[in-house]
Amino acid sequence: MDFDKLTKVMRKLALLAGDKIMEIYAADDFEVRAKSDESPVTAADEAADAIISAGLREAFPDVPLVTEEQSASHGQSVSTFLIVDPLDGTKEFIKRRGDFTVNIAYVVDGVPVRGIVYAPAKDRLFYTSADGSAVEETGEFAKDVVGNTKPIRVSVPDNDALLVVASKSHRDQATDDYISKYNVADMKSAGSSLKFCLVATGEADLYPRVGRTMEWDTAAGHAVLTGAGGQVVRFDDHTPLVYGKPEFANPFFIALSPDVKLEKA
Repeated sequence: MDFDKLTKVMRKLALLAGDKIMEIYAADDFEVRAKSDESPVTAADEAADAIISAGLREAFPDVPLVTEEQSASHGQSVSTFLIVDPLDGTKEFIKRRGDFTVNIAYVVDGVPVRGIVYAPAKDRLFYTSADGSAVEETGEFAKDVVGNTKPIRVSVPDNDALLVVASKSHRDQATDDYISKYNVADMKSAGSSLKFCLVATGEADLYPRVGRTMEWDTAAGHAVLTGAGGQVVRFDDHTPLVYGKPEFANPFFIALSPDVKLEKA
């Protein structure tokens, strides 16, 4: 894989998809439908998916592609692949809360090694550089010209005063019970894969997820967090979260700065 090309392609496609999403977001109204699993889908999900999948297939025709909005891609058995969630946080999009993201990642032998997370309503753009390190870009996000970037790095946490982030739309008692095992100084909620990025920038130390997710929800944020020195581990045994699982379904997991002293589930 040409990682310089991959970074440029993923960045441009994420920005193009973000423009289309925001165009629909700004409309007075948009249709919301239910998929077979009862999760919501909008025209923004489908339009963003069309942009990203076409661009990736053109640039990397020999790399398998898995995308949330194309159910035919979910039956693959692969360990090295591109994976896309064109609009993560559809519920946040529908409620017009801004916490939604475009996610594109590249997984090699079950490990997300490159990824991009773009939050168009919040003007935040996180991705892995060609060397695998994580950056946040600021500016006007021109499609073909990279703006100002700064390296991001996980925190050195104070285990007696942890900063925790949890899901905005999927918070439940099991999550609160687990968080209660820690000494928490501050607790914030965020939607979509932004939670990974808050850990990657040091704005949070710990993000536990006790609930259903799919690999397209997590791969891009996982790659960004890894590039910032962080980790994503299984909730049950704290082993690394791997990808290419059957139907691309995740177990419960924890995203963290490595210096957090993990409690047992």
